[in-house]
Amino acid sequence: MRGLILAIQFLTRLPTPPLCNFEQAELACSARWFPLVGMLIGVVLAAALWLGSRIDPWLGALLTLLLWVWITGALHLDGLADMSDAIGAAHRNCDRFLTVLADPHLGTFGVVSLVLQLACKLVLLMLLARSGQYWALLFVPAWARWGTLIWARLPALKPGLGERFGWQIAQPSIWVWGMLLTACSVGTPVLWCVPLLVLGWREFLLRRIGGMTGDLLGAGVEIVESAALLLLVVQAAYAGTGFI
Repeated sequence: MRGLILAIQFLTRLPTPPLCNFEQAELACSARWFPLVGMLIGVVLAAALWLGSRIDPWLGALLTLLLWVWITGALHLDGLADMSDAIGAAHRNCDRFLTVLADPHLGTFGVVSLVLQLACKLVLLMLLARSGQYWALLFVPAWARWGTLIWARLPALKPGLGERFGWQIAQPSIWVWGMLLTACSVGTPVLWCVPLLVLGWREFLLRRIGGMTGDLLGAGVEIVESAALLLLVVQAAYAGTGFI
């Protein structure tokens, strides 16, 4: 259970029992629990969306987005902003990309990416609430964090936490969580398309950037989450017209 507790502590602000004699190697091993932590996040978010939408879908969306940012500590949003600044300033120069990626200051590209990401999630959450698919949100964070198990196995662009996660992730963990999430998503089969999004991000990292870092893993989580929300909204829209 130490691995699960460490994964919760790393990915969320949820309260957990204190751990003694913590070692960095244990945190790397905890990556196998990331999809389960994503499901815990999803439970909290789905409940918030349902409760807030009892008054109005916009209120439900706003409360859920605020809770989403708080519960994750904006961890993945930080990765998205850093990646956006690096891509915008690097002009396909790998050394320049890594230099900007490591810069703690936030640039124009990062600000724009954060605003667009938060706006996308707010609107998509509202549309999801209006369609009544509150509990489909439960699986979105889990699928996105399953993606990190795949992306972390890419070549590391620099030493760091992302590299250490990659050492500890075995293929059986990826397959087991993939099958479990597929089974859990049987009520929302459109989420079965999420592995394609995960593989698409993997190809982008491999071909455009050449590998991964912890920031790029976080950016992927944000992008997959928004894309999965879009899939759910599109499914609801077509279901309402009788196409599916």
